[in-house]
Amino acid sequence: MRFVQHYKSIALLLFFIHLPDFIYAQLVTPDSSGIVVIGDIRIEGNARTRAGIILREMAVKSGDTLQAALLRESLETDRRKIINTNLFVTVEMLPASNADSVRTDVRVIVKERWYFIVLPVFQLADRNFNEWWYDRKRDLSRTIYGVYLSYGNVSGRADKLRFIAEFGFIPKFEVAYTLPYLDKAQKTGITVGTSYSVNKTTAFRTWRDKLDYLSSENINRRRFYSYVSLTRRNKYYTFHSVDLRYSYSRISDTIAVLNPNYLLNGRRNQRYFQLSYTFSYDRRDNVQYALSGQTLGLQISKTGLLHSDDVNTLYMYGSYRKYVPLGKNWYFNSGVRARVSFPKRQPYLQTVGLGYRNDLVRGYELYVVDGQNYALLKNELKYRLFSVQKHFPFIPVKQFNTIPLAAYINTFADAGYVKNFYPELSNTKLGNSMLYGAGAGLDVVTFYNILARFNLTYNAKGERRFFFNFSREF
Repeated sequence: MRFVQHYKSIALLLFFIHLPDFIYAQLVTPDSSGIVVIGDIRIEGNARTRAGIILREMAVKSGDTLQAALLRESLETDRRKIINTNLFVTVEMLPASNADSVRTDVRVIVKERWYFIVLPVFQLADRNFNEWWYDRKRDLSRTIYGVYLSYGNVSGRADKLRFIAEFGFIPKFEVAYTLPYLDKAQKTGITVGTSYSVNKTTAFRTWRDKLDYLSSENINRRRFYSYVSLTRRNKYYTFHSVDLRYSYSRISDTIAVLNPNYLLNGRRNQRYFQLSYTFSYDRRDNVQYALSGQTLGLQISKTGLLHSDDVNTLYMYGSYRKYVPLGKNWYFNSGVRARVSFPKRQPYLQTVGLGYRNDLVRGYELYVVDGQNYALLKNELKYRLFSVQKHFPFIPVKQFNTIPLAAYINTFADAGYVKNFYPELSNTKLGNSMLYGAGAGLDVVTFYNILARFNLTYNAKGERRFFFNFSREF
């Protein structure tokens, strides 16, 4: 009897597994040669988002013909492109029977995000959580608080207005507006913004691959910049952007004396115009947490466009990363990044090496390796423990009652090298030498692009550490 019950359970499970394929086949209407003609494309659930913004992402168009066997794959590719706009919590792409029984319609069912977000700001002023935890002894005075306002999809055209007012360790005020589709062809966009910040306690140099701070009750640095960026998206996966900005910085006499190289030659003021061009190719399945696809980025930037500018530098940056699904919940990705800059002698404020944001060898989160040029290789193998999407009908706000949650265990190995032409200025021990790091960890991914990473690392210095990183994008 138990065997019969077990057999029935397996049969029932197999029926439900194959039920979507059965239903899918009933909704597709191919002709005798197996060709499907696409009928109407029906957008559902877009209370604010204009239909053209969604249709812009779709390669499948009304009137197209394609093999019935390729329809599901084509719709899944378009679904991923729509979800990568970051306008929706969920996106479904379903074929539907057409009234004339000859064509196959497509239903695009979206659940929009909550676009108007006002959040309190409470974050650390240091480069990352780990530096604050280990090197700054969890000093709560090194915190930033304030308010973050993001109004996405303002006009229904994927535009965004962002405002930040921060106080505490680094007071800052910033406002920016982005309109990704400025023209009728939906290919050209624009972003304008401005920012003003002040520092009292200031990192005035890097010494022995650590940031040295000047603690003070007086303002030691003021910084203002304003910019306008034009973007061009000719194809689905390629982006071009041109960014023009004006920047002004002013430092105290104390900083100029402690580090004459901060702005070069003991200067207290720095003004310049900067022009940058960026090309990117992004064909990841998910920009939040990619498992397949690839991304390529190239950037060239000239700082100092006028004879009166206080800076005259040029840098070129390139990156490439490949994501490969291996099957049975296993995934691998590998990427390389490199940056070269000119001339060799640059202000400390413009000298960029490894240690900021994600440009670091894992295992060296507590270090800043300054230099004019660098290269970085990162490799990762991961296994998906689970990926679920839970719906909670008792939550009245629909933008928050569907919560995706996924977890991955991973192992990684990184290598990097920083070329520093003036190592004596920072007494670097890690510059001009190979950096190696490896480890294992756990990644947790949930809605609204929230990602938490827990890593155990080991580096070439023989240091073993636990590191935590948290990121989110609204």
